[in-house]
Amino acid sequence: MTILIFILVIVALIVVHEFGHFVAAKLSGMRVDEFGIGYPPRALTIATAGETAYTLNWLPFGGFVKIYGEDGEGAGPHAFSRQPRILQTLVLVAGIAMNLLFAYVLITGALVAGTPRALSDAELANARDVELVVSNVLPGTPAFTAGLLPADSILAAKDAKGEWRAADPKSFSAFIAASGGDAVALTVKRDGSERTIVATPAEGVAESDPFRFALGIEVAPVGVLPLSFGAAIVEGAHLTWSATKMTALGLGHFFYGILTLSADLSQVAGPIGIAGAVGSASSQGFGDLLSIMAIISINLALINLIPVPALDGGRLLFVIVESVIRRPIKASIAGSINMVGFAFLVLLMLVVTAHDIFKIVG
Repeated sequence: MTILIFILVIVALIVVHEFGHFVAAKLSGMRVDEFGIGYPPRALTIATAGETAYTLNWLPFGGFVKIYGEDGEGAGPHAFSRQPRILQTLVLVAGIAMNLLFAYVLITGALVAGTPRALSDAELANARDVELVVSNVLPGTPAFTAGLLPADSILAAKDAKGEWRAADPKSFSAFIAASGGDAVALTVKRDGSERTIVATPAEGVAESDPFRFALGIEVAPVGVLPLSFGAAIVEGAHLTWSATKMTALGLGHFFYGILTLSADLSQVAGPIGIAGAVGSASSQGFGDLLSIMAIISINLALINLIPVPALDGGRLLFVIVESVIRRPIKASIAGSINMVGFAFLVLLMLVVTAHDIFKIVG
């Protein structure tokens, strides 16, 4: 089931990307020969409208749009290669823009459906599945020494005087402060399994109140609380922008690491890792599935902006170069460069996939 959901997600995101190219090409007056779901060989032609064939293909891992003249060899007023550079640029950017727009729609949908997020005090009473989550662990503190980690969920706490069970940060802090320095047994959920961690609160941990016993962690209540459609539209835009910035910084750091031979592959997931993340999200709820789809869509958009031949960014680079030299790049030269770029992408994918496998078997 996980593999099927993964395939459907990838097909949806790539078809959305190609649909952006398709719409922009049509509006620009370019001839579109085929819009395909899946990759050839062709299974059947769903319909033919004008000069465009809409097809279903046997390899169910994405989709494509075939624009006449995009290889630089077309002739006539409707060929991609004969259009003004600005229209070529708009067609190439349209797929990226469509993925970002789709991510916004997905995130908005996730907020309406309900997905885990940090809650304010006023939201706690109406939320479901609320847990107290560790957002930060200060170095050298009792929590750090005991082995608490960010993203741990604190389900309960117990000392010699009593027990705490809630999801309210204030009541948790009060319980720890009242321990008087006695050891506290924390019931913690990490990676889906529960464990007990014993920590001893100490004074001098909280700078604002040095005489209060504390562990040295920052916690926040996290739960599911669907937003209204109006609120989701606003919050969805904010979250999409934040996720896009964070993804761009992460990709920039990763590719800088490749150039300097210091890339950390542990922070990157290949197809196997992504399939696992999609399967895990789908088992947790519809909102979580929409959220992970949005993140993948943003990644797909930004990766396509990278100026590597065989990606939209590489083709954009060709358009810029042609604008500067004021003549088309020879199709044979462009084809050779694209082959090298494609080989690099395949090699990178194989390396990341092998790393995914090693993480599983290791």
